[in-house]
Amino acid sequence: MKLYNSLTHTKDEFVTNEPGKVKMYTCGPTVYHFAHIGNLRTYIMEDALVRTLEYLGYDVLRVMNITDVGHLTGDSDDGEDKMLKGAKREHKTVMEIAKFYTDAFMKDCEALNIKRADIVQPATGCIREFIKMIKKLLDGGYAYVSGGNVYFDISKLDKYYVFGEHDAENLEVGVRDGVEEDTFKRNPADFALWFTKSKFEDQELKWGSPWGMGYPGWHIECSAISIKYCGERLDIHCGGIDNAFPHHTNEIAQSEAYLGHKWCNWWFHVLHLNTASGKMSKSKGEFLILDLLKEKGYDPLAYRFFCLQSHYRKPLVFSYEALDNAQTAYYKLRSKCSSLADGEEIDSEAFERMKADFCEAIGNDVNTSLAITCVYDVLKSETDDATKKALIKDFDRVLALDLTEPLPEKEKEADDPEILEQIALRAAAKKDKNYGEADRIRNELAARGIILVDTPQGTTYKRT
Repeated sequence: MKLYNSLTHTKDEFVTNEPGKVKMYTCGPTVYHFAHIGNLRTYIMEDALVRTLEYLGYDVLRVMNITDVGHLTGDSDDGEDKMLKGAKREHKTVMEIAKFYTDAFMKDCEALNIKRADIVQPATGCIREFIKMIKKLLDGGYAYVSGGNVYFDISKLDKYYVFGEHDAENLEVGVRDGVEEDTFKRNPADFALWFTKSKFEDQELKWGSPWGMGYPGWHIECSAISIKYCGERLDIHCGGIDNAFPHHTNEIAQSEAYLGHKWCNWWFHVLHLNTASGKMSKSKGEFLILDLLKEKGYDPLAYRFFCLQSHYRKPLVFSYEALDNAQTAYYKLRSKCSSLADGEEIDSEAFERMKADFCEAIGNDVNTSLAITCVYDVLKSETDDATKKALIKDFDRVLALDLTEPLPEKEKEADDPEILEQIALRAAAKKDKNYGEADRIRNELAARGIILVDTPQGTTYKRT
C-alpha cells in the first residue's frame, strides 16, 4: 500500500512499527454542537482508510478522543471555551451538552456507515494523564509556569513548524483584530498546557493540579490519550487539514519532547469541504448538518457516495445540485447491484483479476474514486451475476455503501409512469419554449411532494 504523508509531502510505501498491526489516532469532535457535513467528510474518508487497511490484511487499533473540555474558540488558545459557549447557548450544563452532541455525532456516524473507533475517550476522563505529561515537560525544561498557567516553550525545539514554514510575525496573537494577546507567554507561538487563570470567569469544569484549580489546554489531550492507548510509537494520525497547524504541530512538539524520540510516522489529512462562498463552518451561511440533508430528502449514504467520488487530498465543493447528481447516480448503481442474481458458484479467475484491480486502486493512497470505477467495471464485465455480486459485496467492505442491499421502498417508486409522463410533457413544453407550462407542471408536482431534479443526463425526481 502507498500512502501520502502530510509531514513529508511524499507518497511512500506504507510501513508500520509492528508488522501487520496499525495503531491509529483520530482527532474526534468537540461536542458543543452538531458536526456539519464538512466535519463528516473527514470522518468518512478516515473510515475509508481504516476499512482499506483492514481489507488489505492489517490489524487496526483506532483510538479517537471526544473533546469535552479545553478547546477554546480560537485554535491558538484565545476566545471562550467551546463547551461553555454551547452550554450558555442552550442553558444546559457542559456535561449535558457533551452527552447530547456526542450521541448526535455517533448517530450521524451510524447513518453514514462510519465504523466506531475501537476506543473512544472523552478528555474529561484523562485529567490524571494530562497532569502527568505536563509535569514531565516542566521537569525537562520544555514548559514553564507564568501567570498561573503552564505553557509549552517552543524555543526549546530545533524545529517547531514541522508541517511547513510560517511567518512568526503573522502568527502573533496580538496582531489580529479582536484577539487579546496573552502576555503570560514568553513567545507568541507558545501554547497552553494547563489553565488556572482563565480568560473568562465562569469556566464550569476545573480540577486540582500542582498549579492550582484549573483545566487542560486543548492540544495536550490528544497526545496524552494517544500515548495512553497506542503507546509511544504511533503509526498514523488522522484529522482535517485545518488541524495541521497549530493543533497537530503542537501535538508533535509536546509528544516528542515528552517521549524523547519520534512519535508518529504518518499524518493523514483530509482537505476541506467548501461551498461556493468558501470553507464550510458552523458560523456562516446555512448550517449544513446531516439531519438537514435528510429533511430535504437525501440519503446519508448518497452523501457518503458524493464524498467517495473525490480523493481525500482534493478540496470538494458542495452544492445541492452536485448532491442531487450523486444521489441519482448512487440509486442507479445500487439498483443495478442489488438486482444481480445470486448463485452458488463464481468464476474464480474473473474474481481474482477484478479484485486485483480494486486492490491496486484502493491501495494507491485510498483512491476511492477509482475504487468506485472498479464497481462499474464489474457491472460492465461479461462474467456471470453471481461473480459480479460476490465482487461487489467484497468491494463494499471498503466502500460501505450497502450496494447489494435493496433500495428503500420510497425509491422503488421512481418509475411511476404517471410522473414520468408529466416529466416528458414538461420536457416537450421546454423544447417548445412554453416555459409557463413547464413551470406549471413542476409546481403541480411539487405540491404533491414530488421534486424534479434536472441533471445533464435528464430529469429525475424524488419525494419529500
